[in-house]
Amino acid sequence: MKYTGFAASATALMAGVASAAVTGVTGKPEGFASGTTGGGDTAAVYPSTTDELVSYLGDSSPRVIVLTKTFDFTGTEGTTTSSGCSPWGTGAACQQAINKDDWCTNYQPDAPTVSSITYDAAGTLGITVASDKSIVGDGSKGVIKGKGLRVVNGASNIILQNIQISDINPHYVWGGDAITLDGTDNVWIDHVTTSNIARQHIVLGTDACGNVTISNSYIDGSGDYSATCDGHQYWALYFDGAGDKISFKNNYIYQTSGRAPKVQTDTLLHAVNNYWNDNSGHAFEIGEGGYVLAEGNVFENVEAPLEASSFKGELFTADSGSACSSALGRSCEANSLSGSGTFSESNTDFLSKFSGASIATAGPASEIKSYVTSNAGIGKLAQ
Repeated sequence: MKYTGFAASATALMAGVASAAVTGVTGKPEGFASGTTGGGDTAAVYPSTTDELVSYLGDSSPRVIVLTKTFDFTGTEGTTTSSGCSPWGTGAACQQAINKDDWCTNYQPDAPTVSSITYDAAGTLGITVASDKSIVGDGSKGVIKGKGLRVVNGASNIILQNIQISDINPHYVWGGDAITLDGTDNVWIDHVTTSNIARQHIVLGTDACGNVTISNSYIDGSGDYSATCDGHQYWALYFDGAGDKISFKNNYIYQTSGRAPKVQTDTLLHAVNNYWNDNSGHAFEIGEGGYVLAEGNVFENVEAPLEASSFKGELFTADSGSACSSALGRSCEANSLSGSGTFSESNTDFLSKFSGASIATAGPASEIKSYVTSNAGIGKLAQ
């Protein structure tokens, strides 16, 4: 039986209406955030300016917000100049770091200093997204450039679908994140592309983020600058919460070099049917309190699927198909590795944490590469 992920319902819904105006979310979330409804069946609004988009995202009304163009925030808040440092090298391909909150002074005192860094101010803090919002792109047109999205301080029930977030001060660490979740619950991130980001593509902060599903998304780590000075983004995915449950399914993680993802602090991650390609460093970095079930994934040319030197959490790589049956109600799917390091850990005690939760389905790894590359990211919702 051909693998269809959980985009099959999306395909059916879009069939025959490709030319119609987008009016809402396609499909429903799977996994931990399955109860997320966003703006529901509220009549869609179509912002035309950056100010209007910010207003819709941050107001107190349930909303379905459809993006039909590029919203370019570059220059909208001017520029900022500060000192910085070059902790990872002084070559043209190396990221520099802004001395945010004396980071260079406190943590990189021996790094070469940079007397003056000028960066776009809009990128440093994302747009606030309030509760009960659906943000949906029309085709490939829904782009937010130069600024990310920020779901914090108790905001909940939010859907981000079929949009791209790009070009946030990519040369400068601390220049901004693409998607920030901190102190939230019930968030579905689906068919989202992130590219040319200063630091994290998706970050779950230290405050609890509850139930999150990240699906069919494209984490594009390629670019001119990186902390590893090789065009492979080091800062990709950072999952650091308290009691967070994250379903991470059908995603494409491309040309990264670390923290793809980093998981710690009582975070339960179900990584299923994802495709990691061309990672020059490590994919998983699992610290204390990180609990990861990884099944049905494909690792292709990944130097280290797991960073062994910092491994302090628990990981089950589904080498044995029967170990998941009691916790998930089904067997697990084995991972597939080619041109990659080893990925084999057999911690199973934490699987009881899945008890009673909504669990994402899994397909065989043999069908994942073609499926993910055809379906992940903006503009591929109807495929």
